[in-house]
Amino acid sequence: MTNKRSNVGTQIYATDMNASQNRTWTDEQLAQAVRTSTSWRGVLRALGLSGTSASAMRIARHHANRLDLDVSHIRGKRRWSDDQLRQAVSESSTWDEVRTRLGLATDGGTPPHIKANAIRLGLDTSHLSRLSHVGRQPSEARAEISERKADMNHLRVAAPAVAAAWFALRGCAVSLPTEPTVYDLLVDIAGGISRVQVKSTTFSTKDGWMVGVGRHPDTHAKKAGHRVAYDPDVIDLFFIIDGDLTMYLIPSRAIAGRVQVLLRTYKKYIVGNAAGLLGGGGDAVRPTAVTSEMITPAESVHASA
Repeated sequence: MTNKRSNVGTQIYATDMNASQNRTWTDEQLAQAVRTSTSWRGVLRALGLSGTSASAMRIARHHANRLDLDVSHIRGKRRWSDDQLRQAVSESSTWDEVRTRLGLATDGGTPPHIKANAIRLGLDTSHLSRLSHVGRQPSEARAEISERKADMNHLRVAAPAVAAAWFALRGCAVSLPTEPTVYDLLVDIAGGISRVQVKSTTFSTKDGWMVGVGRHPDTHAKKAGHRVAYDPDVIDLFFIIDGDLTMYLIPSRAIAGRVQVLLRTYKKYIVGNAAGLLGGGGDAVRPTAVTSEMITPAESVHASA
């Protein structure tokens, strides 16, 4: 089969070359025909030949290449030129936009011949998105803060805002106390107002995340290790965020009497994860690793509250 195809190709080439030697037009006439035509059929007709002759078209293209003639304006069945394609590609951000600039319909995907011609012309198409709805991206640079990594040392400060956003997204009105209180948020949940205490932790042991859920008996007392459990009649819910930004919503009575808990035992109360706040790469600055051998139990409660 291969030999037969090779022989057919050789015969066509030999036939074309014989016909080329007996051509009825000159190089000057070909150059003129190429300049004044927008298709190869038009070139053939300008030379007095049949526009449907495949061999005549191959011969004309062969001699156009030999003479290094500019054929970029020859479109064939295309309604756009090479220059128009160059401009459309350079000024577009999607393939659909390229098609629109070329006056083509944008349904049904990008025709292969457009991409093939872009490749033939050596055009850079790396900036063309596959998504048609994205549109041209603004040239303004990203805000500098966009490049800054999240720092888990700030989790304790950020936790109340994250908790408030979680409730707000579920249609709950959230209020923050203006005076120091034993709760961090007041949340209007169906059935009444809930008092929410927000806790966070970046303290991990070999068994998992540990969090302090106790409080100072005096709002102004900050003596390390001196903590007591929250009264379940004063706090309704604990909203806790661990070092992986996993969020827990735990009824206070499930924690009653404790000042420190291992979060792995409260998995049933997980309500989501805020890891998206870390950014696309999920990377963040982590606090210096602390192990249970490095601190006393009293210190661990203080460090993770």
